[in-house]
Amino acid sequence: MNTEMKRVIVLLIDGLGCGELPDADKYGDKGSNTLGNLAQKIGGLALPTFEKLGLGNIITIKGILPCLLPLASYGKAVEVSPGKDSTTGHWELMGVILEEPFPVYADGFPLAMIGEFEAVIGKRVLGGWPASGTEIIQELGEEHQRTGYPIIYTSADSVFQIAAHKEVIGLGELYWMCERARDLFPEVGRIIARPFIGDKERGYKRTDERKDYSLSAPEETLLDLLSEEGIPVISIGKVADLFAGRGVSRSIEAKGNSDIMREVLVAMGTERAGLIFANLIDFDMLWGHRNDAVGFAAGLKEVEAWLPKLLGECREEDILIITADHGVDPTTPSTDHSREYVPILSYSPGCRGVCLGIRGSFADIGATIGEYLGVELGAGKSFLREMGRWELESLIV
Repeated sequence: MNTEMKRVIVLLIDGLGCGELPDADKYGDKGSNTLGNLAQKIGGLALPTFEKLGLGNIITIKGILPCLLPLASYGKAVEVSPGKDSTTGHWELMGVILEEPFPVYADGFPLAMIGEFEAVIGKRVLGGWPASGTEIIQELGEEHQRTGYPIIYTSADSVFQIAAHKEVIGLGELYWMCERARDLFPEVGRIIARPFIGDKERGYKRTDERKDYSLSAPEETLLDLLSEEGIPVISIGKVADLFAGRGVSRSIEAKGNSDIMREVLVAMGTERAGLIFANLIDFDMLWGHRNDAVGFAAGLKEVEAWLPKLLGECREEDILIITADHGVDPTTPSTDHSREYVPILSYSPGCRGVCLGIRGSFADIGATIGEYLGVELGAGKSFLREMGRWELESLIV
């Protein structure tokens, strides 16, 4: 194997959990199973390529059978870090395991916090409580248009979200407000810009110009280690935002799953080595948080139809890992993330599929990528040597 041509593609299906973790009840998520419950809700999933990869070998999924000789190695992973948000999940995947959770604001933001933000931006705000993003703009959109005051809200995650109508507060000003909030509240996991359009009569609709301002990880991630060795790290979608841009060689902006999938194939055509890391955001943003099981299932069918193209672009030296960062079960009353295992499908034309079991941390994925690309990650246990018929000399860098 040509060691200079090693490449890993991580396809993260945002929110595709596969069953409650043992401590899910502490998070109000007992019974959550994004993938399993979704299949039951819609009467079964028909995803033949996912089935051949071994998705049905991980858990029982109505409509997807276990495969006797799966194309991919399969398993599921435990989240060790406390929490169930995107930042925590992505960081653990890349080797940073948190000991303390990010703060959340179940009762809304403290008055002192709101006052501090208002003083910095020079105007009052609306909202300040936990809410669905699509609902709060319907509730407060008209008052926002009348007063010019931005809408702020949170969720079960550690987020400070700022919503503004594009004709009232332009994107530049909205992003500036988010930057100020990022400086003011270093303890909050993410500051998120939420632009929207519309009016009271026709309803308000969020645009695809969302922007996340995440904290920088407290330790070096796999992305940092790869970049320090001159190994390309390509981010597609919101991945770079979740790492505050650190360790990313090139960030490719893409809006929505279709654009992201297209950019993955483009990147595979131009990047011959390194890590390509893509996040399919629509599962979380459009369907999971809105409890839209039908939309979620349709999104999986879209990925299913595209998967043969992706697999066809994989070379012998490639590893493709399909996974998630948390759950977001669209069948439960909650519209928030859920504390779940995440699936692992690890495919390479140079391997046979084996059972990887239950991995002790999301970081096992990062450790596997690190071992293959020639860097050592402090957290996690690599499953590279479990994946089948890699020749030992192919692992020597």
